[in-house]
Amino acid sequence: MHIVLPTIGSAGDVIPVIGLGVALKARGHRVTVLTSPYFQALIERAGLDLVPVGTVEDFKKGLENPDIWHPIKGLQVITREAVLPSMRIMYEYLTTLNPKETLLAASGMSFGARLAQEKLGFRLVTVHLQPTLFMSAYDNSEMGGVKMPDWLPIGFQEWRVKELERWFVDPLIAPAVNAFRAELGLPPASRLFGRWMHSPHRVLGLFPDWFAAPQPDWPQNLFLPGFVDYQPEDAPLTPEMETFLARGEAPIIFTPGSAMKHGDQFFRAALAASQKLGKRAIFLTRFREQLPKLPEGFLHVTWVQLGRLLPHAAALVYHGGIGTMAQALKAGIPQLIVPFAHDQPDNANRLKTLGIAERLNPGQFTARRVVEKLNWLLNDPLVRARCAGYAEKVDFAKATDEACQWIETA
Repeated sequence: MHIVLPTIGSAGDVIPVIGLGVALKARGHRVTVLTSPYFQALIERAGLDLVPVGTVEDFKKGLENPDIWHPIKGLQVITREAVLPSMRIMYEYLTTLNPKETLLAASGMSFGARLAQEKLGFRLVTVHLQPTLFMSAYDNSEMGGVKMPDWLPIGFQEWRVKELERWFVDPLIAPAVNAFRAELGLPPASRLFGRWMHSPHRVLGLFPDWFAAPQPDWPQNLFLPGFVDYQPEDAPLTPEMETFLARGEAPIIFTPGSAMKHGDQFFRAALAASQKLGKRAIFLTRFREQLPKLPEGFLHVTWVQLGRLLPHAAALVYHGGIGTMAQALKAGIPQLIVPFAHDQPDNANRLKTLGIAERLNPGQFTARRVVEKLNWLLNDPLVRARCAGYAEKVDFAKATDEACQWIETA
C-alpha cells in the first residue's frame, strides 16, 4: 500500500508524522510525506519520500511575521501563508495517484487531502495532534485567547462554537475552499473546522484520553492511540551538551518553540530568573540573535532531540506546543508554559488541570513571576510524584503501533 502523509506546520507538527511514516514503512508500506521542503533533510534521513509543498522561502517568510504568534491573528497568518496555498498543491499531486492503491493519513488542515477524498474517492484518515481542533461545546477549549466559564450551559456553548465558525473561521477559510470546490464540481461546504475537515472514514487523535477525553460532539469515528514520536538513532546529544550536563546539577530548559523568531523578551526574563534561582539553564532556539549574552552556567543549543535532553532536565519552560509537551510528559519533569497562540493555551490549561504545570501568559513572563512559578514546580513533592505518574502512562511505541493499525484498517 502507498500511504501518503500530508501535513502542515512547524517541527512539532511534522516530527510525529515522520514517526508514523517510519513505522508504516517498517510494516511494508511505501510512504510519502507532503509538507514544506524546510523539513527535507529530516524526512529523507528517516528514509521517507518527500513531495514538497511550497518552498523553504515560503516557510521562512511565515516565521518572520510576528502575528503568527498572536492569539487571533495567528490563525489568519497560517491560513493565508500555509493552509490555503497548500490546498491546490496537495490536491494536484494526489490526482496523479490511484485511489485504489493509495491511503491518505492527513492533518486536519491539509484540505487538499480532504478534497481528494471527496472528489476522487481516496480513503482518508484525518490525523489531529491537538484536541482543540475539535471545537467542542462540551470540552470548552480556550480559543482565540478566550476561555468561557465552565459553568455555562451546553446550549450556550454550542451556540458560541457555531457563531465562532460562522463569523470568524468560515469567512477566513470558506471563500477559497468553496471556490476550489466549485472548480471541482463540489457543492459549497460550511463549518469547515468543526465538521467538514474530519474524514467520514476515520479520525485519529494522537493524544491519550487522560489528556483529553472524547466528547459527545467529537467525531464518532474517532480513535485515540496516544502520543506519537520520532527519535532517530543517529541524533545523540553533542559532546558539548554531554559535557555541560555532566558539570553540574540538572538545568532548566527554556525554549519558545522551534519556529519562534521573536523571543527576545522571553530569553531575557529566562536569564534573569535562572540567575535569581541559582540554576543552570539551556536556551534552545535556532535563532541565536534572540539571545542575550550568556554567562557561565548557560548553554545555547540550536537543535536537539528533546527525548534525549529532557530526561536530564530539572524543568521545561516553553510555549506549550503539543510535540514538545509530549516529550516533557515522558521525561517526567514539571512544565512552565508560556502559550502564545493556536493550541498552546488549551494545552497549558489541560496540563495545569493535571497538576504538573503552571502557566504564564507572554505579558506576565517576567523574571519575578518565573521564579515564583518554578520555585513551586521544582520543590513541591506532589508535583514531582504526579510528573512521574504521567511519565509512566506515555508509551510512544505502543501508541505508534496502534495508530498504524487504525490507519491500515481505515
